[in-house]
Amino acid sequence: MIFLLAVAIQKITPLYLISINIIHNKSLTKHELSICIIIVHFNLIEVKNYRISTVKLALNKQFKLISRPIGLPTRDDFEYSETSIPLLNEGELLVKSEYISLDPAMRGWMNEGKSYIPPVRLGDVMRAGGVGCVLESKNGKFNKGDFVHGLLGVQSHSVSDGKGMTKIDPNLAPLPLYLSLFGLTGMTAYFGLLSIGEPKQGDTVLVSGAAGATGSVVGQIAKIKGCHVVGIAGGQKKCDYIINKLGFDGAIDYTSGNVASALKTNCPDGIDVFYDNVGGDILDLVLTMINLNARVVICGAISQYNNTTPIKGPANYLSLLVNRAKMQGFIVFDFASQYKEAAVQMGQWMAEGKLKSKEHIVEGIETFPETLLMLFSGGNFGKLMIKV
Repeated sequence: MIFLLAVAIQKITPLYLISINIIHNKSLTKHELSICIIIVHFNLIEVKNYRISTVKLALNKQFKLISRPIGLPTRDDFEYSETSIPLLNEGELLVKSEYISLDPAMRGWMNEGKSYIPPVRLGDVMRAGGVGCVLESKNGKFNKGDFVHGLLGVQSHSVSDGKGMTKIDPNLAPLPLYLSLFGLTGMTAYFGLLSIGEPKQGDTVLVSGAAGATGSVVGQIAKIKGCHVVGIAGGQKKCDYIINKLGFDGAIDYTSGNVASALKTNCPDGIDVFYDNVGGDILDLVLTMINLNARVVICGAISQYNNTTPIKGPANYLSLLVNRAKMQGFIVFDFASQYKEAAVQMGQWMAEGKLKSKEHIVEGIETFPETLLMLFSGGNFGKLMIKV
């Protein structure tokens, strides 16, 4: 909104001094500005050395979580607002979000209960990773113009003390890549497969959610390691993509045909590594086909996140016993000290043409509640994010 503002105005009596300084992205409320303009217009005070400026006020667009979703989250579970941006204290920086990452984990963060990270409190800005530009800094570790990655939240601007913020270089890679291949998505794929799945050359690696942000990277890394790679995805378009563009050896469309029969066709020698992003019936079925000393990596269970009934666990878990197999979950934050190593390696693979990344970018922070649901309907094709 545009306002005319008088700056440096002084009351007739010397007891009061009103100084209004508009710094980058620091603003008064509309009400406060209107009072100043009225005072000047009607000569209620003597104005000395003032100038009239046209100022465009920046507002912080944000979504707050206001209720715990039951089943799929809806727009009613969030409150959208546009608020003024607070002044910075010493040690703080102001970041303008450029891209906001949307991830299945966000659904879990909305629930109460014990987890690897505290839930988002009702009334707080919805937690989300993002990349953005530093507009102003009173923190010695960051300068105006720096680009950063961190938990910026579902908002257009955020004030941070710098903890958890990492500088990134948009000249080395486009900003969206810092949320996909070089972000937590890529790190999850890298460490989940290599540290938990431990693939060996010649292994059969099966990936569920194979056309998704994490699964697509898992499959490509498994191919780099010399494995026979099969992906499970929803729809022929996604199946064609993982074979023709990403180099998977086989693809199974879970939305058509018999998945059990397709698994036997594509994995005739059984399954050595199963990287699971889906859970539910798919996990239960795959357990009947694992090999001796197989490794089952539990990355996620997106089929279960919005259940209003009890979560479906694997009935065929005794196959783990018979086959002396391992089924292990993991959290990518456990590998934080090794992120740099992984980023360097994946950057090299990308430069060599062995690793590709696909992003699904939706314009406008206002679309957040509906865009988030694409994760659970299969509507996204690649790493889902919002361009603020």
